[in-house]
Amino acid sequence: MNLSKLKEVRLKKKFDKILSNLSENRTVSQKEIQSVGILSTEEISSKIELESKVEAILGVRNSKIYSYKKFDKSDAISYKHFSEKDINWKGDFVEPTFQSFLEQPFDLLIGYFNENHLYLEHAVLKSKATFKAGFSEVNSKLYELEISTELENVQQFSSELKKYLQILKKLKN
Repeated sequence: MNLSKLKEVRLKKKFDKILSNLSENRTVSQKEIQSVGILSTEEISSKIELESKVEAILGVRNSKIYSYKKFDKSDAISYKHFSEKDINWKGDFVEPTFQSFLEQPFDLLIGYFNENHLYLEHAVLKSKATFKAGFSEVNSKLYELEISTELENVQQFSSELKKYLQILKKLKN
């Protein structure tokens, strides 16, 4: 077993332990949404202009996005991507700009990925966002609001998200 697989196994155990200790009756912020953070994969964010579409539909500005990108030595350092190398053996993110992204208390964090992805799920779990939304196919313990739709249909996802946020009085009509 190589070191990266060993690290993944260790991280998965830590992730499962933290997830199982999450309180089932966590409190949800009643604060209106002003700031939005988005976590996705590099493949998705390169094909779809997530930031601008989410901003337009939800009526917010200055959303921030971070994408997971598989580590490659030849890639330049990016402040929009993180990789498996940005997380240590203890399960802590060590890259300072990504760490500050996770510590930012967004009013809404959108996990825009529809498959189980250890690093993205761990980032959602570690985020200090007060309200988290994502796809229902991923992990029901991560999000306060789950939406079931196709990944490619950002318009439908964002419209459904907006509808439920308005019902919860987190967005103005």
